[in-house]
Amino acid sequence: MKAVIQRVIDASVSVDNIVKGKIDKGLLVYLGVAHEDSEKDADWLAEKIAYLRIFNDSEGKMNLSVKDLEAGVLVISQFTLLADARKGRRPSWNGAALPEKANKLYEYFINAVKKHNLSCESGVFQARMMVSYTNDGPVTIILDSRENCG
Repeated sequence: MKAVIQRVIDASVSVDNIVKGKIDKGLLVYLGVAHEDSEKDADWLAEKIAYLRIFNDSEGKMNLSVKDLEAGVLVISQFTLLADARKGRRPSWNGAALPEKANKLYEYFINAVKKHNLSCESGVFQARMMVSYTNDGPVTIILDSRENCG
């Protein structure tokens, strides 16, 4: 499971001009699910994101987590994170999980984030989404559960 995490001042996602999810200060998470991913990957990633200290404390040091701030999380499914563009000019999507499995783990991940008592909004799986946000910093972190939780 791969995630691109961005510290944001605000973020929202719309489908057909209807807002489906919106947060103020918090984290925007783009989530890609691979064939081999499991609930273990989702649990590891949700905990890592909840406690990742990437928000500034009163001294301007990154010592606070989204959990510390009781801020929000907006999760967007993004299979393109699993693109393999090493050969040719057109990326391969062979590493991405099939939609049924990907959606199941996407929903599981959202619930895993909520288990950390975080407010969690989300986009719509497989929809064409318009994401708007104000990146804070900018701070962007990339996590891959396969590299970290085995």
